[in-house]
Amino acid sequence: MSQSTGRVALVTGASRGIGEAIARGLAADGHRVALAARSPDALERIAGEIGGLPVVMDVSDAASVDAGVATIRRALGPVDILVANAGIALSAPLVATTDAEWASMLDTNLTGCFRLTRACVPDMVNRRWGRVVYMASNAGLTGYRYTAAYCAAKHGVIGLMRTLALEVARDGVTANALCPGFVETDMTRASVERIAHKTGRGEDAAREALMSLSPQKRLIQPDELVAITRYLVSEGARGVNGQAIAIDGGQVLH
Repeated sequence: MSQSTGRVALVTGASRGIGEAIARGLAADGHRVALAARSPDALERIAGEIGGLPVVMDVSDAASVDAGVATIRRALGPVDILVANAGIALSAPLVATTDAEWASMLDTNLTGCFRLTRACVPDMVNRRWGRVVYMASNAGLTGYRYTAAYCAAKHGVIGLMRTLALEVARDGVTANALCPGFVETDMTRASVERIAHKTGRGEDAAREALMSLSPQKRLIQPDELVAITRYLVSEGARGVNGQAIAIDGGQVLH
């Protein structure tokens, strides 16, 4: 696929981690990639390396989402592929979670996906082709202690995905969600540091504790999520719709 014939892809949370890896993968496939995040310096560097369009966007701000999508439409054309990856994580006992923390988690992780969907999907429906990939979590398929707000948000993402999948099923558009376990990213490294600090164990022991959750006894690597995303946005995946795909070594069987 050449750069001139590639689809227009928007990847949020693209300044690092999973989002950066997916943006690089889609660009390598010839798609015209818009990279969105709140960090302009990192965005511009990565966009320069892959020939993408950097778009400063805060998915917790409706005006920022609408303005960012409008910028992409003017520069590249309507969004064909939406990878809604931007997210934040919080660990706290449910009864110690504040209203502000709860609202922040849902606004970024769930409502951000809703805003992006509302801004991008009408163009997909009008053009009779589109792919929406939500970055959920296996926390959206089960529950974990001390992550009430995160689990609630990710369960909501899967509900949003399933509803959208039904609404656009006859419009040439598909919607699916990736549900990884712990992935080798900065977010997981921060989790390791929090566990080590709260438990008094070393970081190696904390990392082993996270790895032990998977039957494969390892962390998921970003390239695994890139591979599945590449498949979901392909023509060969046009019949895959409304699926919450666990990528966690068999940790959650559903």
